[in-house]
Amino acid sequence: MNRSGRLLSALYLATTGGLAWTTVLEFRYGPRWAAFLFAAASLVPVIAVVRETLITDLIRAAVAPQLPEHPAADAVTREDAVIREELDAACCERWWTSLGTDHDLVCRHRSRRSSAA
Repeated sequence: MNRSGRLLSALYLATTGGLAWTTVLEFRYGPRWAAFLFAAASLVPVIAVVRETLITDLIRAAVAPQLPEHPAADAVTREDAVIREELDAACCERWWTSLGTDHDLVCRHRSRRSSAA
């Protein structure tokens, strides 16, 4: 989890603590319906913390296949992955040799591209 996610989670948990304390006070001195209302409200920030961690896990899972298994080769492998992705996205051989003006017959893009800026 990044810094803002941790800050949000801490804020959610502090809110849960405050609502739980209010629940206890309502059970002791206030109407029961208000105590149940605050008890239900104290669960909402807990759900938010679970959601934040789930989002973080999903982001990590989406990025994990792109990351190397060995951290020592991390920088070199990331650069290689970016270069490999760009080369895989390249169109066709004729596009490369004609500086982006022609395409092969089997090229999926088949639109004329220009490398002129």
